[in-house]
Amino acid sequence: MNRLDPRVQLIWVGSAAVSALVVGGILFAVVRVFSPPFVPAWTPYAVAGGLFVLGALLAVARYRAWGYEVRDDSLYLERGVFTQVRTVVPFVRIQHVDSSRGPLERVVGLASTVVYTAGSRGADVAVPGLAGDGADELRERLKRLAIRSEGDDAV
Repeated sequence: MNRLDPRVQLIWVGSAAVSALVVGGILFAVVRVFSPPFVPAWTPYAVAGGLFVLGALLAVARYRAWGYEVRDDSLYLERGVFTQVRTVVPFVRIQHVDSSRGPLERVVGLASTVVYTAGSRGADVAVPGLAGDGADELRERLKRLAIRSEGDDAV
């Protein structure tokens, strides 16, 4: 089973930090404007700190739960901390494959590979946290395997 690049944890922890800052900022504004007597002044800081710690722990757990494997006839993914999800994407169902690099991913040198499948609406899976070259290599490998399986499945 292939694991994600450990640097993906930086992106997920950064996302948790931004969320904690937003919630903490909103709580700080509420406490400052309304000054409820039953809420101590340090409450927004404690809530923001708690959310950040929880988000960081979740990022580590999420990283440990993520894995993918290119099999003979499909792409297999395992992920999920609270709800474990196992996905099998047969190559014959792949419509197209993209590599994407968001702003935070570019900063830490990572990319994602997104696989779009035939079938239901929103039928796509992403493999995040791949080294830049790894995402391109996975995209090209899946593309070749999908093209090859198309010939095997022809009527």
